[in-house]
Amino acid sequence: MDGIIEFFKNCALYFMEMGELGLFILAFMESSFFPIPPDFILIPMCLAKPQNAIIFATITTIGSTIGGIFGYFIGRFGGRPALDFLFKNQHNKIAEVEKLYNKYGVWAVGAAAFTPIPYKIFTIASGVFKMNLLGFTIVSIIGRGMRFFIVAFALMLFGEKIKSNLEFIIIVVSILIILFYIIVCKWKSIKNLTKKGN
Repeated sequence: MDGIIEFFKNCALYFMEMGELGLFILAFMESSFFPIPPDFILIPMCLAKPQNAIIFATITTIGSTIGGIFGYFIGRFGGRPALDFLFKNQHNKIAEVEKLYNKYGVWAVGAAAFTPIPYKIFTIASGVFKMNLLGFTIVSIIGRGMRFFIVAFALMLFGEKIKSNLEFIIIVVSILIILFYIIVCKWKSIKNLTKKGN
């Protein structure tokens, strides 16, 4: 366990030394095949230079979205074997992802893009399940953008005071978004039933 923590720490320091370029590269890699989330360096960079927090969030969003598209093409051309190979011993997660796709479609990607759920599984799975690329890209920009801009704004406004509660805030906002989506879907269903009744 200590070795894994040390690895994460050293990787984060390495990318942080590269500045904005390191932030972009890490965001790109994490969306398709790398385990370390860009938050590891986005947070300290925002704390060090709060006046540049919006720029950092923009860089992270762009890098993560492009990385997600790369992950999409890994899945599109590698197929199910690529998904199974990259996520060995995680067949339960892959099965859950498939269920979410079948039920929610593009919205499943939006939830993964915003929440602490491993986004790379969804990017590769999107290619495997042949999701519409334009829809995938749009929800990735929205989901990733919301996540990183919330982090940036929170740190810019509140600094160190809020750092330990960021993940909790992201989870709460995610739940609110999911609830909003469920309410909208239910409302549409009721509206459609009412129309049919008339």
